This record gives sequence, structure tokens and C-alpha cells, in this order.
Amino acid sequence: MDKWLKCFIILALVLLVSLPLVGCGKERQAQPGGQPTQPLKLSGAGASFPYPLYSKWIAEYRKVKPEVAVDYQSIGSGGGIRGITERTIDFAGSDAPMSDEELARVQGEIVHIPTVVGAVAVTYNLPGKPVLNLDGETIAAIFLGEIKKWNDTRLKELNPEIALPDKDIAVVHRSDGSGTTYVFTDYLSAVSAAWKNGPGKGKSVEWPVGIGAKGNEGVAGQVTQIEGAVGYVELAYAVENGLPCARVKNKEGKFVEPSVASATAAAAGAATNMPADMRLSIVDPPGADAYPLASYTYLLVYREQQDQEKGKALAEFLWWAIHEGQQYAAELLYAPLPADVVRQLEGKIKSLTHQGKPLLK
Repeated sequence: MDKWLKCFIILALVLLVSLPLVGCGKERQAQPGGQPTQPLKLSGAGASFPYPLYSKWIAEYRKVKPEVAVDYQSIGSGGGIRGITERTIDFAGSDAPMSDEELARVQGEIVHIPTVVGAVAVTYNLPGKPVLNLDGETIAAIFLGEIKKWNDTRLKELNPEIALPDKDIAVVHRSDGSGTTYVFTDYLSAVSAAWKNGPGKGKSVEWPVGIGAKGNEGVAGQVTQIEGAVGYVELAYAVENGLPCARVKNKEGKFVEPSVASATAAAAGAATNMPADMRLSIVDPPGADAYPLASYTYLLVYREQQDQEKGKALAEFLWWAIHEGQQYAAELLYAPLPADVVRQLEGKIKSLTHQGKPLLK
């Protein structure tokens, strides 16, 4: 063989073996020493109710686990449940526990992980930003369209010291499938027969009156822009937009403002009744200091994880969330989980498996 041809073949072989290997279907490529160049990605979507807290969690967790990138999109609880049902996301957020009908459509077993307790605030846009007293029947009557003016006799009786304006009430509600709507309508169904026998409770209902807006952020935005508007949002969105929150009459007859303390009191009143599957409504709970429009918000995950590496990363993130993550709740106006609920959740997270084997030891 010609020596020049031999040299050419040797050079070609050297170049061939020095080329980087291209993996198939893998987002993470390894450097020498086995260190990933890109983080493992966990995708989640759903409820806007806990979005401010989940955003904080994701940022803080990245500092602890830079090799894992968690993403969460605020699309509403209904969208989250669709995503987890269709397995287009790794985990879903929902303020409403999945119904038996929704669970029956899932190929696999869903585990409900309560993350924090939040308060749904009745917020409004009135001159001077007065703090109103409201009760369940009156709130229901406003959202049924029966109370149309701010100076209605029923509102004046609850607020004798406030000069309520002769102004039309503009109702704002969610337009998307929403766990916040579920909590709000669950409460109205518990305290108002007219509401229970009318629109009822659900993530979406047939609203008798009002303007629809997407997400907690959309409702808060509409209430901010429209003088005379009233809506319901997760507490952080009302505070962020400088909107007042009504004191709502609880089961003990006391008018209570939404806050971390009053949401904690609501959870404490219901904690002893936590069922094994963690699906629990805590609206209109007992307790003098309990705020009646409080709720757990959930992350939804499959018990049996299809991908071992992702499943382990997800289990570790959930463990961090119910322990270290709780320290960030109060500053964003969520109530941390009661200690006995955390103990129950430890067992739930340890029950997550891949091919039947626990992901956490």
C-alpha cells in the first residue's frame, strides 16, 4: 500500500475516534469525570394560588441542588390536572383535590401532597379602601347578582360605620378551571343554600353574573382597574396589588381577616380529620380565630415513577418542600403545614417507587 495512503487512513482514524459521542434522546451530556453539563429538568404546571411560593422554592432549591432544574407554570388547577392525567408534566399543582371521577381517568395511582395552607381573600376596589365585614350569605348574594349596589341594605347592616357609595358592584371571577374557584365555591356551598342549589361547587361553575379573568393575577388585575369591582384571589395577590381584604364571619360568629395566623387556625381545626389520601376540605372550620376561606394546596404526583432518575429527583424536591421549604411560607402569606401533617407526608413521599422499589431510603 502506498505510504501516503497509509498516512491518510491513520489520520482519518485519529480524527474519527477524537470526535465527541452524540447521545440519542438524552438532554444531559457528560463531561470527563461524569459531571453533567445540563441539569436534570422537572416540569410542573397548575394552580396559580401557590405560584408565588413555588417560584421562591424553585429559586432556593436550585441553590441547594444545582444539578436539578424545576420549572412550574401557572396555568390553573384544571390545566395542571389535565397535564398530569396526560403525563405531559412530571407533577401538577391543584388547590382542589382530584375528584373520584378525575382519578378514575388516570392510568396509575396519584398521590396528593399538601404543601402549605393558603387563604382566599374577598377583595374589592372602593374609594378609601375600607375594610369591610362580610358573611357567607352576603358574599353569595353578591356573586349571584342579587346584591347589585355597594350601599345595599344588607351591606350597610354589616358595616354601619362605613359610608358605602351608591355605586354598581362589578363582579370579577375566574374564567379558567381553578382550584381557587373550587375553594371559593366550596365555601359558598357550605354557608348558602341558594348557592349550593344554584351554581354549586367546582373548579369551573356557571357564573350568574360578572367578568371572567384568567388566573389569580388576572382577577387581581381586573379588580385593580375597575372601581366598584369585587373578586376573590389568593391572599398574596391582593396584598401585592394593594387591595383591601374583607373580614369574613366564621362559624363562631367572629369576623376574621385572611392572614397566616387565621389560615393556620383553620388548618389546626381540621388537622385531626385528615384522611389517609390527604384529600380534605377545610372551609368554614371550627375555631374562634379560624378564617373560613382557607385551603390546602396540593402537588400531584404518580406513586409509580416511570423514570428512576427523575422520580428520585422529584421525591427529593418534595421532601425538601415539606421540610426546609416551609420556612419561606409565612413571608409570602401562606401558612406552614401542621407538624402532624408533615409526619403523614413523610410516609407518602417514601411510598413513591420505580419498578416497585422505593425512590427514597
